[in-house]
Amino acid sequence: MISRRAILKAGGAGAAALAMRPWPSLAANAPGVTDTEIKLGQTMPYSGPASAYGVIGRTEAAYFKMINEQGGVNGRKINLVSLDDGYSPPKTVEQTRRLVEQEQVAAIFNGLGTAPNSAVRDYLNENKVPQLFVATGASKFSDPEHYHWTIGYQPSYQIEARIYAKHIQMTKPNAKIGVLYQNDDFGKDYLIGLKDVFGDKYSAMVLKEASYETSEPTVDSQIIDLQSSGADTFVIAATPKFAAQALRKAYDVGWKPVEYLTNVSYSVGAVLKPAGFEKCVGAMTGAYGKEPTDPTWKDDAGLKAWREFMNKY
Repeated sequence: MISRRAILKAGGAGAAALAMRPWPSLAANAPGVTDTEIKLGQTMPYSGPASAYGVIGRTEAAYFKMINEQGGVNGRKINLVSLDDGYSPPKTVEQTRRLVEQEQVAAIFNGLGTAPNSAVRDYLNENKVPQLFVATGASKFSDPEHYHWTIGYQPSYQIEARIYAKHIQMTKPNAKIGVLYQNDDFGKDYLIGLKDVFGDKYSAMVLKEASYETSEPTVDSQIIDLQSSGADTFVIAATPKFAAQALRKAYDVGWKPVEYLTNVSYSVGAVLKPAGFEKCVGAMTGAYGKEPTDPTWKDDAGLKAWREFMNKY
């Protein structure tokens, strides 16, 4: 069983960050807070181009169910109202307003996506509704000076890109790079990170940048363009659906670059399996979490507790 003590350990960094920030305490009569309940709101892409992430919302709902069965938090049960936004910013705005104005939630918890969260950040801050643990590593969410009510938790996309760039410099200094990126702040953060490291050599090293819109059915044409550029190194700054397509298409057309997958798309079930395991051999990534299917963690105490939770809930 996963105890509340384990939760505190897992959320220690976030709790410390909250403690150092000027967050007003939630009064007993604050919206979404009663003597018996704390109501949280959330938007998740249960449908649309990023629906692979919908499992996050379902798992979090199950986790709060477990916490509630263990007595809740200081006697209060957690009521998570999680709504589908389809990874569409206008829908995120609609659903967030519903959560705040109709559901009267105490906070928005772990809403997913750079563009969706960007669409509601001003609204939430203007109304002093906590936007907690935003599920994106976009640099724009690290701005406590201007957005007191917003806090992220994921590692920075820009820093992640710098790590890949430095690895390329060390292992393949004459690399010819192609980049596939989502045409929003999420994808562009990776371009900025690469430029931070390559500097004035960027234009010489990066032969081709190919963007895609989340509304596109596939990125097949972008992969053909990247292959045609002569790139021998491939940075994939894409969400799971498009990352899987990119890996599969590159293999199918006979393009064999050194491949870098970002931390948002290293999932075995959501990316590698649909792409085809044999088509992903050699791809590299930087993961900050434990992959449950990795045999490295088969005896890990935390993963054992996680499996018990997953099997039960």
